[in-house]
Amino acid sequence: MNKEPRKQLKEIQSLAEIPDFETEAEEAEFWGTHSLGEGFFAEVEPITEDDWLPPPRPRTKSVAVRFDEDVISRLKTLAKKKHKGYQTLLKEFVVERLYEEEKREGILKR
Repeated sequence: MNKEPRKQLKEIQSLAEIPDFETEAEEAEFWGTHSLGEGFFAEVEPITEDDWLPPPRPRTKSVAVRFDEDVISRLKTLAKKKHKGYQTLLKEFVVERLYEEEKREGILKR
C-alpha cells in the first residue's frame, strides 16, 4: 500500500482565482491541487432550482394512430438519418402541417 502523505490543497477564496481551462486534463490537474474555501462560498449566491433545472416539458397525451408497415418503415429510416426517434419526427410533421393548414384556412394570421 502506498502511504504517501496527502498534499494540502490550496483553497480558492474567489471565483476570480479559477482560471479558464484549455482542456479537461488541465482542469483535472488544477482541481487535484485546489479546493473551494469558505471565502468562495461566502462570495457566491446560492442557486435555486429555477437556476439549474430546465422548465418542465408540457404534458402530452397518448393517441393511437394506425399506419401501414411501409409508412412506419419509411418514417423510421428518415428519423434515423435525422438522429431522432420516429415518433418525435412524426409529431414534428403533424405540428408543422397543422400550422400550415391553420394559416391557409385563416385560423392563424400570416
